[in-house]
Order: sequence, then structure tokens, then C-alpha cells
Amino acid sequence: MSFATETKNELARIEPEKKCCQLAEIAGFLRVSGSLRLAGGGKFKIVITTENPAVARHYKKLIKEYFQVDTELEIGEAAGPKKGRAYLLTIDPNMRSEQILRETGILLVREGNNYISDGIYSDLIKTKCCRKSYLRGIFMGSGTISDPEKSYHLEIVCSSKNLANDLKKMINSFVDLSAKIVERKNHYIVYMKSSEYICDTLAIMGAHSQMLEFENVKIKKELVNETVRITNCDNTNTDRTLDASQRQLKNIKKIQKTKGLGCLPEKLRAVAELRLEYPEASLVQLAEMMDPPMKKSGINNRFRKIEEIAGKL
Repeated sequence: MSFATETKNELARIEPEKKCCQLAEIAGFLRVSGSLRLAGGGKFKIVITTENPAVARHYKKLIKEYFQVDTELEIGEAAGPKKGRAYLLTIDPNMRSEQILRETGILLVREGNNYISDGIYSDLIKTKCCRKSYLRGIFMGSGTISDPEKSYHLEIVCSSKNLANDLKKMINSFVDLSAKIVERKNHYIVYMKSSEYICDTLAIMGAHSQMLEFENVKIKKELVNETVRITNCDNTNTDRTLDASQRQLKNIKKIQKTKGLGCLPEKLRAVAELRLEYPEASLVQLAEMMDPPMKKSGINNRFRKIEEIAGKL
């Protein structure tokens, strides 16, 4: 089961207590998952589609609790390239479909005429708790989240630019959250790629178990990355030590071959002989072997003088 499916399954177990939050969540889900069909006489039939059975059961129950309407549940084939089942909730005109459309801010009136809005009805999201509920509903309708093992990405597909802008504005109203919009195949995608934003969004929607799982994966990845970084750093330092050692040995052997180490001052000769004896030791290790022990900078200065002498030969 994917991380996105597990997230929606957890969200589907949340039961909003306040009536305002129930309506906001239904409105968010209906906005992206519902479609309207004419039923004659200027009346509408609402068809809500989802591929998640837990989500279908959740909204069938929530709509019944809020609107006292028992929606019809049908099982069909999912549309598009993905094969699988689709779950359809149907609300006919005799089930007060028009009232539901008006309360959820989808069917509005302008200059005495009905029209279908394409944004978020502001009266539904006046309070923070209602904004959380609306976000939960719209995510369960058309949202998805990547497996954090692979990447950090959360997105919600919107059918119109107006809806995408309203959703972005609503998400950004939460402290420390920031969403962006991109157009893709005639749809507008509201998305986040920051692991911190995604983690906070999971918490805001109420997916606390998935948030903890997301955090655990994130911490593990950070530890692995830090280990790799330290290992690479250690390998680089080891390579530098070996390169410096080889250069020092080359200078010492050049002096040994041409004039002999006896030509060196006593302090330089002691360092040269120690390097010949321990060709792979670091400067710190050589400094500690000296009698008396030296600092790294001191022994490095002696090797620099040896290099100057070798360079004149």
C-alpha cells in the first residue's frame, strides 16, 4: 500500500465533531471529486467519484450525518490509464442535491441567476478548524503524497486556476506553510516539496501517524547522508595525508641519494628518519612520536624546510 493511500486511510478515520467542520470537509471533497449531471427541469444530480473505498465509506457516512441524506454507493471501473475500481456516490434531486450544492458553496447566485463557482467559498473557511477540515477534504479528493523514502512531494490537483489560487492562499494562511502552483496538462497543481511543510501539512490535516512515519524516514535519510558526508570527508583527508606523505618521502629520498641525510640539521634529520620509518603516518601521529612531542604545525614547518632543500638540489 502506498504512502498516499495509507495517509488517506488515516484521514478517513477522522470524524469532525463541529457541524461547521463537517460542512467544510464535505465541501473540499465535493469541490474536486464531484461532478454535476442535468436531471431534467433544471435540476442537478451529483456524482462523487473516488478510488479509495475507505474514503467512499467516510463521505457516505459524513454526508448522511450532516445532510440526513443516504447517498447511493456504486462500484465501477476507474477512468483513465489506471486500472482498478471506482466508488461512486450519487445524490439525486430528490435527495436535496441543490441544497447540498448551495451549502458547499458550489452553486451560487449572481444577479438573480444560478452559476457554478470554481473557487473556495470564503464563508466555509472563516475559522482555522474549518480551514483544516477543508484541506483534509480536498486532499482526500485529489491530493497525493510521495513516499518519503524516494522524494518529498505533496500535491493537490485543481481543475481551475481560480481554485488553485484560493487553495494556495488558504494553505499559506497557516503559520510557516508555503505552497506553489504549476500548470500541468490543463490542470493547476498546488504543491510542496519542503519536507518541513509536508510534515506540518500532515499534522494540520490530522494524519498524525503518517506524520511520525514521515519524520522517522526523514531522520533516517539525514543520518545516512551525514554518515556518507563524514565518510567522504575522512576518505578525502586520508588521500591528502597519503599525498603529503609521498611528497615528503620523495624529497627525503632525493636528499638521501644526492648528499645523504647527514647534510641535514639534526632537527630536520630526525623528522626525515621518522618519516622513512613510518611512511603512512599523519603529521599529528609523527608529531606525537617526536622526543619531545611536537605540535602539528612545528613538524609541518620542518618538512617544508626539507622540501626547500630538496628543491635546490
